[in-house]
Amino acid sequence: MPSGARILILGAGVSGLAAGHVSGLPIYEQSEYPGGICASYYVRPGEHRRLREPPSDQEAYRFEIGGGHWIFGGDPLVLRFIRSLTPVKSYTRRSAVYFPDKDLLVPYPIQNYLRYLGPRMAARVLNEIVEAHRTQHDIITMADWLRANFGPTLCELFFYPFHEHYTAGLFQEIAPQDAYKTPVDLSLVIQGALEEVPQEVGYNATFLYPEAGLNMMVQKIAERCKIHYSKRVIHIDVSERIVYFDDGTTERYELIVSTLPLNRMVAMAGLEQEVGESPDPATSVLVVNIGAKKGPYCPEEHWLYIPQSQSGFHRVGFYSNVDATFLPASARDQRDRVSIYVEKAYREDTKLSRQEMNNVCWAIVKELQEWGWIEDVEVIDPTWIDVAYTWSWPGSQWRNKALKTLEAHGIYQVGRYAQWKFQGIADSIRDGLIGGGIWVNI
Repeated sequence: MPSGARILILGAGVSGLAAGHVSGLPIYEQSEYPGGICASYYVRPGEHRRLREPPSDQEAYRFEIGGGHWIFGGDPLVLRFIRSLTPVKSYTRRSAVYFPDKDLLVPYPIQNYLRYLGPRMAARVLNEIVEAHRTQHDIITMADWLRANFGPTLCELFFYPFHEHYTAGLFQEIAPQDAYKTPVDLSLVIQGALEEVPQEVGYNATFLYPEAGLNMMVQKIAERCKIHYSKRVIHIDVSERIVYFDDGTTERYELIVSTLPLNRMVAMAGLEQEVGESPDPATSVLVVNIGAKKGPYCPEEHWLYIPQSQSGFHRVGFYSNVDATFLPASARDQRDRVSIYVEKAYREDTKLSRQEMNNVCWAIVKELQEWGWIEDVEVIDPTWIDVAYTWSWPGSQWRNKALKTLEAHGIYQVGRYAQWKFQGIADSIRDGLIGGGIWVNI
């Protein structure tokens, strides 16, 4: 790298922060705060204003920008790095599938707890799963993969309706991915149809969370970085190697370490034709954070998968079931209130008006109240996540072509959305440390 060459980092989410920390390179962030969707904030009961720090009296609900972002998996060295920043607690996952029409909770993963469905249904599903694994299948889409692993009955009961909401209807078109999220171990499936089995299976069976919230971890990294806030990229001239920001300023570069979504970077760099394929799809998610009086039937799980809901949401998480510090201080001992996040997915090109978003929020509140999970609402606070989950079309080469095309113009993509793959916070930090560290001695 020539002396004085300009290397920029775009995005101050956890990947960008890690890259900035290890390299000392400048970071350009579109918002006024670091962390991206992995950041905490606070809202007092009865108020709407978001606070970036907890109030001195601790009388506020704590929420996360992007819903429940727990730290699972990860390289031991990365986890050590996280622990060096802030104290963390370890948790064993409690999650389940909820069927509203039956008022039935089945522990996750559902295929290991078939006996909760009743003996006749359990026997039928078990036979179908065993038969499915004995049969050759032509698998093209995610729907194909689900049926090939779980058989028709369990798909119709749970997997199809859940994925209809989770992927905003894309599951019948997109390629299978993230199979580790729904592990299939026939010995556990058979055992679970008859008796209790351990829940500690899957990629997120245990997880970590900072005692003082994600914000503390994010701030500790940010303190070690050079961050330019309110710098939203609107265009990149790859021939002249200039980044244009929406405030009218520009920056020249030799190389870019980008954590921005892959499809957005290709578009901002004007490289769609050079890539030569249509982008793979993504889904947006409306995250609705709710602080409320606890209802008489409020679950004790950390999060629930919902295959059927009138409002169309697919997951409900209970921050305060993970840790009481998500509640206002006066409610932490009595546990008479609850801090919740709700996720509803949309196709990426969907745009909701403020009124439409408000209507969805109150429809969700009404449904949760009807289920007896919450009573009076003290805070309701939505966040729209433009690119929340990334998918791929069957046989698509777009991702690889997009990454190589950007690299040819000095743009290197780092992190979950930048590389168009699913991973957790720990792996995103790892990618940033590697992506930033490469340039230190070059």
